[in-house]
Amino acid sequence: MRVVLSRPDQPSTLLADLTDRRINYSPTEVGRGWFADDHPRVLGYERPGPPGELWARARELVAGYEFAPPELIQAHYATGSPLLGRHMVLEGRFLFARFLMGVRVTEVIDESTPTCTRWGWSYETLTGHLERGKVTFQVTKSHTTGRVEFRATSYSKPSHTAHPLIRLGWAIFGRATQRRFYRRIGEQMVAFTAPTPITTAPTLRSTPHTHPALTLIDAG
Repeated sequence: MRVVLSRPDQPSTLLADLTDRRINYSPTEVGRGWFADDHPRVLGYERPGPPGELWARARELVAGYEFAPPELIQAHYATGSPLLGRHMVLEGRFLFARFLMGVRVTEVIDESTPTCTRWGWSYETLTGHLERGKVTFQVTKSHTTGRVEFRATSYSKPSHTAHPLIRLGWAIFGRATQRRFYRRIGEQMVAFTAPTPITTAPTLRSTPHTHPALTLIDAG
């Protein structure tokens, strides 16, 4: 991991490098000492039965990672790339620093039973990421009650290969930042799926732009 001056091409350059990177943990490691998160958020209610407009809108937001709070994180990926196997560069923000982190979509959830419909996807962290673990985002419709719910679940642990300064920062601010992220994505999903959207600014971009005079922690 190295500290470099920001350039407009950095996220796209790192994106091209992710194909050869491996997932930086093994599921057999997950257990004591790992953080587990589960953050459900009710988005509203539809008529009982199959998914309707609210669920479809929520699914669209989840598919494009459009719920990400722009003050905390933005995503870069190849427009039109298949979801399963997609590589993404997550550009995290903290104070005046930028953190470039590579992930890979390793699972797509698409299930329908007589009682509910679920759709979502998971990513896992790649070599060079500040963390190790897996995050899942999904939207569920109960056919019985009509309830539409967004849910984010994860297990994670700080990377032991991160720069000592980063590990210190994580020890102080890491969990608070994680909790803030999950709170904010829930707020974003509620706002974007409201009958009259509360927030209209995009939270996702697929092509990078310049952040002058900023510093990036490049997970390289």
